Amino acid sequence: MKMMKSLYVGAALLVAATMAVPAAAQESPLKRGSVWVASRIDVLPGQNPAYTDYLATQWKKEMEWGKSQGHILSYRIMSTNHARTGEPDIILLIEYKDYASAAERDAISKRFNEAMNTDRLKTAAANLEREKIRTSMGSTEYQEWIVR
Repeated sequence: MKMMKSLYVGAALLVAATMAVPAAAQESPLKRGSVWVASRIDVLPGQNPAYTDYLATQWKKEMEWGKSQGHILSYRIMSTNHARTGEPDIILLIEYKDYASAAERDAISKRFNEAMNTDRLKTAAANLEREKIRTSMGSTEYQEWIVR
């Protein structure tokens, strides 16, 4: 009988302990940080000078505009050493402060187009023109997690 009573008390304590989680333990030890976009680029044979010129001029101008507006925190151009088949030659990294809402993205896009003296059709044409010197292999978004 004493053993059964001890078993019931132990079970009750175990249930109570799992229900009485302190508020601090419920908070995640990680905090969401900035958002990174990594774009994988395959530069077509013989087109490296043309693409690096684009990166050093127009792309950099666009990134600096984003930094001046506070949307972009940093940007990097990474080259792949000894790229194998199917791997990108270049990875473009852009660090954004956070995810923008749809309305914010529309407003940013409008200001960007005005600052760059472009519009949706000109941008599409420029993207098509760049396909002659590189192939976009897609982009991936990452969000930094910061340990508190």
